[in-house]
Amino acid sequence: MSSSNNAERKTVRAQLRKVVAASMAGTVVEWYEFFLYGTAATLVFHILFPPTDDPLNAILAGFATYAVGFVARPFGGIIFGHFGDKYGRKKLLQLSIILVGAATFLMGCLPTFDQIGYLAPVLLVLLRLIQGFAVGGEWGGAVLLVAEHAPNKERGFWSSFPQSGVPLGNLLATGVLFVLTATLNDEDFLSWGWRVAFWLSAVIVLIGYYIRTRVSDAPIFEQVQAEEIEEGVDYGIKAVFKRYPREVFAAMGLRFVENIHYYLVVTFSITYLAIAVKIESAEILGLLLGAHAIHAVLVPFVGALADKVGRKLPYGIGIVLTASWGFFAFPMYDTGSGAMIFLALLLGLIFHALMYAGQPAIMSEMFPTRMRNSGVSTGYQVTAIVAGSFAPIIATALLQKFDSSVPIAFYLLVAAIISMVALLFTKETKGIDLRSLDQVDKDRRHAVKR
Repeated sequence: MSSSNNAERKTVRAQLRKVVAASMAGTVVEWYEFFLYGTAATLVFHILFPPTDDPLNAILAGFATYAVGFVARPFGGIIFGHFGDKYGRKKLLQLSIILVGAATFLMGCLPTFDQIGYLAPVLLVLLRLIQGFAVGGEWGGAVLLVAEHAPNKERGFWSSFPQSGVPLGNLLATGVLFVLTATLNDEDFLSWGWRVAFWLSAVIVLIGYYIRTRVSDAPIFEQVQAEEIEEGVDYGIKAVFKRYPREVFAAMGLRFVENIHYYLVVTFSITYLAIAVKIESAEILGLLLGAHAIHAVLVPFVGALADKVGRKLPYGIGIVLTASWGFFAFPMYDTGSGAMIFLALLLGLIFHALMYAGQPAIMSEMFPTRMRNSGVSTGYQVTAIVAGSFAPIIATALLQKFDSSVPIAFYLLVAAIISMVALLFTKETKGIDLRSLDQVDKDRRHAVKR
């Protein structure tokens, strides 16, 4: 009997590792492309816009199209979430990876402003909308594919792996740009070198798509899907806000400071170090490279910690530490010391990991299976409009107006307070059985019918 149980556990673990690989493969690909754009907005995309004498104005123009991608993400989250709840996580994940790959490849083909005038930024914005829409549909399906397969007592650990795909994607994007900026002179990099990084997405997309064809949806989803068809159960964004509004707003609040903080660390830091501290782009990217690598490794350890001590404690510590980051990180940047800059970047990403690693478990444990994709995607992606999309723009504008990093630090502090309030209203769900959420949901529906 014991050997039979061991064999069954090994089979389950093997399947789970395959699911994790499929989720991470697509997440790495899609976030490679999304973050590649963010870095290029700082280093390159001013050549696609009308020329300006003020470097900060040029960067603000690049960040404006960067924000467009975030505006599109909630629509992707809502639509992909709706159909992901209806048809399955896997099918929608295959579609999302193709969309974002095509948009990113075409960005590398765009003519410059000098060649086609204002049509260049128009086309860039359109492709950015497609890219953001697809990425918006990616995260919810990827993390739920793992969370719904994972054992109850290990959901925090296993579902944190797709989160590692985000820094790994950023690591890959930063690494490619680092190699290009280090091996090419400025003229060649601005002329054609940056395009290579975008074209490489085609190769990575094919690999990610193939891996995603090798997995299936979780048994709990297939069971609930059969019940939905039989009973005509409602699902999607309307049903989520009708039945679980508190959970949606709690997810949004939890996401708020994490999202702002991450883009201040990995995107705005490039601007600050290049403009205010006068650090070379290759050096900045090299420092970020190391910090991203450590961040990616750290995330699963924090996920495992959330299985032991609960979801809320690591998250709360992360919020408190993040509230302090802006007050010491920018002075560390101002020293111009590579070691101090790296330490500030690394601490920022460590604080982020304390919040980010547990998000898939926390959010998946808020909603029943029939509307989990819609609930998780909406809570996660809608926040991006007012958080991550504007964070680099707000920080750049504050730096331009006050010529000081202190207002940026207070901006992050206020965001942390908002997320701490959301955490206080969030239930601790460590070890919960997802089927119990479905049963509670079913009991509610039947009570309403009676």
